[in-house]
Amino acid sequence: MRVAIIGAGIVGVTTAYELASDGHQVNVFERHAGVASGTSFANAGVIAPGYVTPWAAPGMPFKVLQHLFGRHAPVRFAGVNALSHLPWIWRWWRACRPAVYQANRSQMFRLASYSSQRLHALTQDLKLEFEQAAGVMVLLRSGRELTHAQGSLRLLRELQVPFELLDADQCRSHEPGLDPATPLQAGIWLPQDEVGNCRQFAHLLKTQAQRLGARFNFQHEVQSLAPGQRPRVIARDLQARVAPVDDEFDAVVVCAGHQANPLLKPLGCGLPIIPVYGYSITAPLQQRDGQTTPGPRGAVMDERYKVAISRLGQRVRVAGSAELGGAPGRVNAAALATLYKVLDDWFPGAAQRSQAVAWKGARPMLPDGPPVLGASGAAGIWLNLGHGSSGWALSCGSARVLADLIGLREPVIDISGLGLQRLQR
Repeated sequence: MRVAIIGAGIVGVTTAYELASDGHQVNVFERHAGVASGTSFANAGVIAPGYVTPWAAPGMPFKVLQHLFGRHAPVRFAGVNALSHLPWIWRWWRACRPAVYQANRSQMFRLASYSSQRLHALTQDLKLEFEQAAGVMVLLRSGRELTHAQGSLRLLRELQVPFELLDADQCRSHEPGLDPATPLQAGIWLPQDEVGNCRQFAHLLKTQAQRLGARFNFQHEVQSLAPGQRPRVIARDLQARVAPVDDEFDAVVVCAGHQANPLLKPLGCGLPIIPVYGYSITAPLQQRDGQTTPGPRGAVMDERYKVAISRLGQRVRVAGSAELGGAPGRVNAAALATLYKVLDDWFPGAAQRSQAVAWKGARPMLPDGPPVLGASGAAGIWLNLGHGSSGWALSCGSARVLADLIGLREPVIDISGLGLQRLQR
C-alpha cells in the first residue's frame, strides 16, 4: 500500500518506520525542515509507564485552582486567551470522575508498557545508540507529599510496577549529586524506568525508515485531505513557488498533534484537542578539574513542582510546566524561573547556566488523557495523535498498533477505549 503520514514528530517517525517495515510505500509530509522539530524537540525524555497518567484525575480541579495563586505553579493560565479553552476544560473536568479516570489510567498504562517493550526491541534489533540512562526517582520533599503519594504507591502495586520507597539517605545513595541542604522526606525509586533523548532516537529511526524506502518531504505543509477509496493529500512546498503536491494514496495517517483539526474538521472528524505548552532548559554539565560535576545519574521528578531533571549524556535537561492559552513565541519568564529553582534546589552549580538553552513546545492534549488510535470515520484517513505530554513514552507502541490496524491485523494489546468513538459521545 501507498501510505501518507502527516507529521514527523516522534509519533510520525515511529509510525513511518513501522509501516515501512511492514512493506508499505511510505511518504511523510512535515512542515518543518527535519524530524522532531516541534513537541518532540526538547522534552524531558522520561519513560516511566507507571507514571503515564491522565491529567484528568480525581482532585485535579481543586489542585489546579490552588496552583493559580502559586509563584511556582506547575499549571498556568496565559491570560484571557485561556478562555477559548473553556469547552475543553469542561470536558476535562467531567473526565476527572473516578470511574472515567480509572479506565483511562489503565488504557494509558497498557499502551505505555507495550511502547516501552517496543522501544527496547527496536533499540536492540536496529543497534540504535542514543543518550540513555536507567532509573527514575520521584522526590517527595515533605511528609505531606509522602502521605499524598500513598495512592500512587497503591496503584504501582496493583499494576505490578517494580519500585522501592526510599528514605532521604537512600535517595542520596542512588543520586549522590542531590543537595543535602534541600529538605527531602522520601523518594520513589523506579529501577526499570529510564530517560532517553527523544530527538536523537527520532533521527536514528528516520534513517532506518529511509533505508526501508520511506520518503520524507520536509517543509511541505499539508493544506487539505480528500477522503475516499484513494484518499488525496494536497500539500504546499514551503521552499519553492511550485504547484501544490496533489497525490493519491491507499491510506493517510494524521500524526499532526494539535494542528490536526484544520485538516480533520472539514471531514467531520475534528477532535477536542488543544496545545498545552511545556518548557525546558538544557545545559552542559560543569567541568571542574577535568571531571564532570555530579548531576542526575538518570532522571528525578520533583513531585511538588511537577518538574523533571534528566541526564542526557554530558548535559542536563529540566522540563515542566503546563500553560493553557499560551502562544509559541511568547515565553513566560516565571515558568523558566521555576525550572531554574528546581535545578538549583537539587543540583546547585551542576549546569553551565551561561550556555543554557530554553525551549517551549506545544503538547497535543485531549481532555481525558489517552491518545486516539485508529480509523477517523472518513474513508482512508487514520489517526495517531493526542498523546499529550507522553508522546515519547507512548510513541513506539502507538505506531505498532496503528500499523497493525492498517494491515488488518489484531494488535498485540487491547486497544478498547483508544478510538475516536469515546470522544463523540
